Amino acid sequence: MTGRRVALVTGGSRGVGRGIATALGHAGWEVWITGRSSDAGGTSGHLPGTVEDVARAVDRVGGAGRAVVCDHWDDAQVDELVRRIGREAGRLDLLVNNVWGGYERLNAGGWEEWNLPFWEQPLELWDAMFGAGVRAHYVTTAKCVPLLLHRPGGLVVTVSMEVGAVHDLRQPVAYSVAKTADDRLALAVAEALKRHGVASVSLYPGLVRTEGVMQFAEYLDMENSQSPEGVGRAVVAVAADADVLAMSGRGWHVADLGARYGIDVS
Repeated sequence: MTGRRVALVTGGSRGVGRGIATALGHAGWEVWITGRSSDAGGTSGHLPGTVEDVARAVDRVGGAGRAVVCDHWDDAQVDELVRRIGREAGRLDLLVNNVWGGYERLNAGGWEEWNLPFWEQPLELWDAMFGAGVRAHYVTTAKCVPLLLHRPGGLVVTVSMEVGAVHDLRQPVAYSVAKTADDRLALAVAEALKRHGVASVSLYPGLVRTEGVMQFAEYLDMENSQSPEGVGRAVVAVAADADVLAMSGRGWHVADLGARYGIDVS
């Protein structure tokens, strides 16, 4: 069993997940990182990054990185992942639901598809957002709760987006509905776990300079964008807040958390 606080960051081989995992490493956490991209099997698309690469980055900054190849479409793989964390770490203090298959088609170059009217978009977009997004978050949370209950002060962070709270006409309908579902999941989990001392929040990053986003920088206003590591610093601050239960059940903008804790999220 480890003496470090232990986190699981799903979908952590690149982007926001990598930033969160690395920031947790800076804070001395043991970080379990999941993803389909691996040193042995290659990446799941054309973007760089593997779970082992992120685990090494966590190690370099003073944490303890644990890489696990896991496809969150497969419940059996998630089950084995959680059992392994229980066996090897003996605890879980933080779950970050970050895996999000809803960007795969966009990251593959589908900018025009993303911006089509919803009735012209392929139904696969909905399936990816719910199957490898909302459902993956629900399944991972449900399987991790027994570990989170072992110690008071546990936390579930579900990476969402403010479009779930206030619909943005510039965003796809499927995206808005999926993020609304993520927000309701975070709220419902918060209510279910409150009496056990475990908090659950939604996290609203702004425009983050991920590998996928930077492909389309020419179409975007990057002036107030955030770094993946900045998003990670916000997660670290929330996890360290002794009053985190008072934050439970709500959606929190990364920019507001930066101001609240005096941290740089840019």
